[in-house]
Amino acid sequence: MTQQLTNEPPIYYPVFLDLRGRRCLVVGGGEVAVRKVKGLLEVGARVTVIAPDIIPMPAGSRVLRRAFRASDVCDMALVIAATNNPETNRKIAYEARRRYIWVNVVDDQDTGSVILPAVVKRGSLRMAISTGGASPLLACRLKEQLENQFGEEYGRLVNLLWRLRGEFEPRADEAELSSDARKAAWEGVLALPLIDQLRANNEQAAVEAATAVLDKALAK
Repeated sequence: MTQQLTNEPPIYYPVFLDLRGRRCLVVGGGEVAVRKVKGLLEVGARVTVIAPDIIPMPAGSRVLRRAFRASDVCDMALVIAATNNPETNRKIAYEARRRYIWVNVVDDQDTGSVILPAVVKRGSLRMAISTGGASPLLACRLKEQLENQFGEEYGRLVNLLWRLRGEFEPRADEAELSSDARKAAWEGVLALPLIDQLRANNEQAAVEAATAVLDKALAK
């Protein structure tokens, strides 16, 4: 049996959820709820917001001005308890957890089953930071460091690689390219000064250089 540590923060298993088209629930009607709703809508979730009193929510969310009911969590992919009432938040977490639904409780990691990390966003690139709840301030400071280190060009790089992958992999399948050869090809692409070219707004040069490397791999 694994021994439970009591003098160290918990270690969470990091995971990124595909919530496109999935139903998510945010319970709470304040500024915190607004931030959570924005984040969920950004990734394509179908968001319902429930609270008796609700400030204006982002367009695209479904708003129900009433008290939380246990049945509200049914069929949800993710539930976020963002009320200013700890007892209500605990009730929300209980109803979600007993149905094996992921639930985050704002400012109370021990009650929920999921914690939401500090996230650096650069287009489709996401860098998540968590201290297991030990120090949210440290997570925020590390986030600021990463934001200074990784500019918007990294988001453009991810988009470029996504497009190249969509073109290259079917051709690699047809050519029966081995996994080692594919890995070597992509390592060659990442060895290129793509970031410098993107910083200089010379995306065409980046595309041409990367394509040349991939074409060479297919020609072998």
